[in-house]
Amino acid sequence: MQNISPKVQNQINMLQQMQQQMQTILSQKSQYELAAQEARRAVEELKETDDSAAVYMNVGTVVMQKPKSEVISKVTEKIETLEIRIRSIEKQEKMLQEKFEKLQSQVRSEIEGRKTPDAN
Repeated sequence: MQNISPKVQNQINMLQQMQQQMQTILSQKSQYELAAQEARRAVEELKETDDSAAVYMNVGTVVMQKPKSEVISKVTEKIETLEIRIRSIEKQEKMLQEKFEKLQSQVRSEIEGRKTPDAN
């Protein structure tokens, strides 16, 4: 990296930061997708449960018995919120990926422009 200009070194550092941001975004997305999947599974189970069955739900630090329809409604609402977050993260991911690819292309051009031909 001794022959690389400070500008290119800075761009390389930016690429590394973008990679870290991408990893963070992908981790968040994965967590939200897992939570949404678990919530969907819970709704499916609740729908198969008899209407007279006791259904419990966390309310803060307390677990309370609630009507099945209310629990389904709350969990469905949670799924919708998670899906909105996932879509938002996907937009961030796409924008960051585009910026990354553009900067990566610039860095490659800079580096390739500085290469000297081999004397073979």
